Parts: sequence; structure tokens; C-alpha cells
Amino acid sequence: MANSKRIRNALKETEILQSPKKLISTSESTTLHYYVLAEPAYLEVFENEGPETKIREGEITWDKPKLLTPGYILKMEGFSEEARDALKIMVGKHPDLAGLLYKMRYKKDYVNTSTVSKDINRTFHRIQSEIEKAGKELSVVIKGVDELWDVSLMKFVQEFIIQSAYKSQLPDYSRKGMLRMNESGDAVVTRNLEGLPIAAREEIEKMFAGVESGELEPAKLKQELDRWSVFTAYQDRFFDLFRKE
Repeated sequence: MANSKRIRNALKETEILQSPKKLISTSESTTLHYYVLAEPAYLEVFENEGPETKIREGEITWDKPKLLTPGYILKMEGFSEEARDALKIMVGKHPDLAGLLYKMRYKKDYVNTSTVSKDINRTFHRIQSEIEKAGKELSVVIKGVDELWDVSLMKFVQEFIIQSAYKSQLPDYSRKGMLRMNESGDAVVTRNLEGLPIAAREEIEKMFAGVESGELEPAKLKQELDRWSVFTAYQDRFFDLFRKE
């Protein structure tokens, strides 16, 4: 209970001092540079010390977002039986409901931590100036709580993903004809005459090219075809990859 209260307090104290000028890209990987500023926890004990600001600096990378359906998700690993049962219901009622998968790569080992003899406001303005001079549009500056700084970071990450989905990914996929809105206002994937989602067709073509060039394992392509339930439609082309000329 005490830990839960600390987390809620950290979430409440989190403040985004500067937001990124870009969102997560639809077409390629996105790397965000973050700075989390906090007053060192020990200043609560040594009240006459300071001002000081602890700076934690690092990067988070998102792979290109993936457009998928409940049926595709059902064939992925790592779900409990209860979650799979819930997905089966979704597959039955809303087979084309559009979902977005964001693969995030975040390594705490690479976080650079430093402490400066300035308050948070002055530290922020210095960092803000450095960001502008370097032209780093994908940078965020967050004010957080020292011992729970990553709680503040993850709060921003969640909001950033949601903002990117609704302001970037969904509109972009819609413009490309990969999804549409149904009568209920939900985003659903657009399928071609063969019943294959347009977004999947594009990805599958890239994967075939990757296997042919030797950059991708055939097993990865087979897995993707199975997840979209289209292996039968592509099986001749798939086996042709292994036939000698």
C-alpha cells in the first residue's frame, strides 16, 4: 500500500517540461532522447544543502509500428488462457478490429546520470537550449521524482504512444487505405479481394524480398503468413524459395 501511494505521488508530480516535436514514425524506427530531472532525495534530509538537480539521460527506440487484428494477436505467444479466451471473443465479434503493436527497446544500463549545482528550472533551460542548438526534435525533458524517476518516464511513454497512435499512425494508415472506420466509429483493417489486410500484404512482400536476399530467415516469413492465416495463398511462392534453379 505504501509503495502504491509513492507511485501515485510520483505520477502526480510528473511534469513534461518540453515535449518532442515529432511523434513515433509509421514507416521506420523512432529513437527518442529523454532527460528526467529531479531534486536529489537526500536534500529532503539535508535541507540546507543545494540547490541541486539530478539528470538522467538516455534513449528509447520504437520499431516501426505494426498494424494487426485480434486474430493475428491470438497467434502470438505469451498470453494467459483467460486473455486468449477474451481474444477469441473479439475475433468472433470484431475480426477486423485494428490494433497497433509498438515494440519498444529501452535499456536502463545505458542511462547517464549526473548531478549539477542548479535548481530544476535553470537546469531545464540549459538543456532546452542545447536541444534547440542541436536540432534534436525527438527529445523530451521531464520533471520527476528522484527515486521513482522511471515511473515518470513510463507515464510519458504511455501518453506518447497514445498520442502517436491517434495523431500519426491511424491517420497515416487511413490515408494509405490500410484501415477505415466502421459504423460504430472503430478503426478496422481494409482487406483486398483475397481477404488479406492491405497492411499485411505490404509487410509480406518486404519479408519475401528479405528471404530472397538472405537477410531474413524463412521461418520468420512462415510465421507471419500463419499469423495472417494466408499461408495457403502463398505456399507455392514460399516453397519456390527453396527450389534450385
